[in-house]
Amino acid sequence: MRRIHVLFLMEDLCYGGTQRQTLQLAARLDRDAFRPSMLTLTGPTDLDAEAEAGGIALFRMGASRRVDPLFFARLPGWLRRLDPDVIVPCTALPNIWGRLWGCLRRRRAGRPAVVGTVRGGGAPRRQHERWLWRLCDHVVCNTEALRDIMAGFGCPQARLSYIPNGVDTERFAPAEPAIPARRPRILCVARICEDKNQSLLVDAFELVRREHPEALLRFVGDGPWEARLKERCSQSPCREAIELFPGTGDVRPHYAQASVFCLPSDREGQPNVLLEAMACGLPLCATAVGGVPKLVGGEAHGLLSPAGDARALAASLSRLLKHPAEAQAMGRANRIRAVEAYGFGPMVQAHEAIFRRLAEQGSSARHSSATRR
Repeated sequence: MRRIHVLFLMEDLCYGGTQRQTLQLAARLDRDAFRPSMLTLTGPTDLDAEAEAGGIALFRMGASRRVDPLFFARLPGWLRRLDPDVIVPCTALPNIWGRLWGCLRRRRAGRPAVVGTVRGGGAPRRQHERWLWRLCDHVVCNTEALRDIMAGFGCPQARLSYIPNGVDTERFAPAEPAIPARRPRILCVARICEDKNQSLLVDAFELVRREHPEALLRFVGDGPWEARLKERCSQSPCREAIELFPGTGDVRPHYAQASVFCLPSDREGQPNVLLEAMACGLPLCATAVGGVPKLVGGEAHGLLSPAGDARALAASLSRLLKHPAEAQAMGRANRIRAVEAYGFGPMVQAHEAIFRRLAEQGSSARHSSATRR
């Protein structure tokens, strides 16, 4: 039986939520039915070894960590050479150019089917979804809010799916000591970029320190706004209590040292880091944007504040630092929720069903065309 070749088109494999989630999906596809591969617009980056360890064939268009400036011209040749049955572009540039060249390739060769992905609060605008969804055979959103936006653009329900992210609840698990015995450390793991708004957390932390002078703040991540964040932290009166760590392939030691997890984003889809923090038994403080409110699921699991409101965020953080028993109870509830609602199994199976259906439709269309000729 011929396996279905699924090509994930990635901007890069730098540390990031989309990259990690896509790697987990590709690595878990049923190898009896699917043959996963990845094509990046860059050269080697952070998670390449993880991709190869997962048995995913990895191809690179560039030679450095920067996107190959001529990727859009070279992409048709790569699609012809790799000849996938299904292409899954992830993040803005791949979702734009992968759809364009994928459609042209399909018209000439009968494949690939194109499965667009809409992840993150800014994705509909960055990916020009109002117009480009028409180039997809199917569109997958990781939040109901994004699915509703796509439906509002006219994308038919039959070509639209909401598939929530998953988390490895065996890899991400609670650690000792319990939260009340840990130092009062606020943790933020996220790509350092405009959407995540880490500077808001610095503003809130300065307010928190007035009530909790022993509190610490730790950032873990890399990204285009890294220099700005470092400059903001260096100017803070609390700079001696702020820790900056680069992105890493294993963030579990950081979760194990935290007492509260915070995500201060202006825009979000369904953040993987919140799922990881939940699986590790941490309470959550986050801004109520995108799919975050549904993911948090009420005050039994975490505290939400309006985007951009440093005082409200500080009040939530102070409450959990002041009441570690409440924080511990939230963490236990989050662990249960992560295990019961966000395992990888349903996420992978939902994608497999889409890939299988589209590949079968493409095979039938090619057969009919050959018969007519």
